[in-house]
Amino acid sequence: MAANNAAALAADAGIHMKMTRGERVGSFFIHLFVILFALACLLPFLMVIIVSLTEEKSITLNGYSLFPQNWSFAAYKMMFGKTSAVPRSYQVTGTATIVGTLAAVLITFGAGYTLASKQCRYRNGLSLYFYFTMVFSAGLVPWYMVSKAIGAYDNLLALIVPSLMFSPFNMFLVRNFVAGIPDALNESARIDGAGDARIAFQIYFPLCLPVLATITLFYAIGYWNNYFNAVMLITDRKLYPLQMLLFQIQSEIQAMTKLMSGAARVNPPKEAFKMATSVITMGPIILLYPFLQKYFVKGLSIGAVKG
Repeated sequence: MAANNAAALAADAGIHMKMTRGERVGSFFIHLFVILFALACLLPFLMVIIVSLTEEKSITLNGYSLFPQNWSFAAYKMMFGKTSAVPRSYQVTGTATIVGTLAAVLITFGAGYTLASKQCRYRNGLSLYFYFTMVFSAGLVPWYMVSKAIGAYDNLLALIVPSLMFSPFNMFLVRNFVAGIPDALNESARIDGAGDARIAFQIYFPLCLPVLATITLFYAIGYWNNYFNAVMLITDRKLYPLQMLLFQIQSEIQAMTKLMSGAARVNPPKEAFKMATSVITMGPIILLYPFLQKYFVKGLSIGAVKG
């Protein structure tokens, strides 16, 4: 075995040694292009972070710059000061995102597994029913009335339950992925006496990790960026999610700037605050993606083409 590995490594080394000058030049320019493209993608994020740490007067005079004249933490002090409601909104949004995402993924997996199972007698009719909801919607008024009727109003449930019903698109991704798993696995488990719940969560669930990671990212982004539920169903400021609160603070800063009309000594960090809101809102999602990246492309591609 070791001899075979050594021979393979020697063969690979020989192939690389046989690269012509033109191939080496081409490889160099390909790597250079990839590096420059990666830096170009990174530059806007770097600009956002730097502007969020720039003094507002410097932004007004010189515009956005990678090398500002004066630095300032005024925007972050405004967000995370002693009297700020941003930390509480962070907690509200985080709770709604975690609980809502976990519940939505479990519901979506259950529906997708059921519709992919041949034991489900009316799976084609149910699939058509779910597909119908992707094309037509009942509208905003019934959604609002149902949300109030089930008690999802002016409480934490208002940020979770109205968005909890799974996305049909995500459900079809899961269904197609499950349909690609050999039926022999299901049949052998039933012969051994396993029930539907055990087959679904002990056998199929681990095999579906790629597509589950994909829809987890979709649901997490949706819950994290959701402000519409707060606009429609929340009146208590203590329950404002992060996006809603930051939008309100930004509106207050703009109103304050207009009232001061340039004569006051205080210069609120309007532009820096905009960039700071981008930093603290996109941070958790950017940190989440690397953990799901290895599953994301596989789950999306396989779930989209199988079935």
